[in-house]
Amino acid sequence: MSDSNQMMTFGGHLEVLRRMLFRILIAIAVFAVAVFCFKDTTFSILLAPTDSGFCLYRWIETFLARMGYDFHFSPFEVDLIATDLSSQFMTHISTSLYLGFLCASPYILFELFRFVSPALYDSERRYSIPVLVIVYALFVIGVLMSYFVLFPVSFRFLGTYSVAEKVHSTITLDSYISTFVTLTLVMGVIFQLPVIAFFLAKIGIIESEMLAKYRQYAFIIIMVVAAVITPPDLMTLVLVTVPLYLLYELSILVTRRVGTKV
Repeated sequence: MSDSNQMMTFGGHLEVLRRMLFRILIAIAVFAVAVFCFKDTTFSILLAPTDSGFCLYRWIETFLARMGYDFHFSPFEVDLIATDLSSQFMTHISTSLYLGFLCASPYILFELFRFVSPALYDSERRYSIPVLVIVYALFVIGVLMSYFVLFPVSFRFLGTYSVAEKVHSTITLDSYISTFVTLTLVMGVIFQLPVIAFFLAKIGIIESEMLAKYRQYAFIIIMVVAAVITPPDLMTLVLVTVPLYLLYELSILVTRRVGTKV
């Protein structure tokens, strides 16, 4: 820790914190305004999973065709509606804030690291940057997993499911966006499993041998979690279970490497 950091008063720390939060809010506002202005592009991306010709379905059809199976997804159509006079405008604003925060997240991580780095020891500062990069990379992978796999399949199943022919689904726009944001954040957090395992191994709570020993039980738990956060169909269950279990195996490798360095 530097001498200047040790000599800084409590009021000085609060002033540094205030300036950091102000810069973060400005960054989020700038990105949110940019997203708000490009409305057509933004919602064409967000609403793409509602299309029966979404890229995920084409990828699966192409893969199965190369495996010798002539399979095609049946086309579907789900209408999105707005029930309140101001719902579309308010959804536009809230979506812009969500995406503004997401776009500004690298800068937010940079500001947070710059704020806490003076209090870190050299050994802590040495691996903190790689850990932050890995955390953000895993979060982005989780977001992409949600957008390209989990959410389209969930929307297709839940949006077209009907208990009777007389009952038709009309989904509100704010429900669509809130579900999209929730699943995206959930997958971004779930993909932090190797990082959580790293810190738990650092403080001696878990070991690679323990994770490897209970591998079969972990697989069952992962399947249960995947079944909870996905619609009840086999394809979605497999598409979510496989990457989550691979993350568990990666956690075993991470904890084993931590154990060899201790």
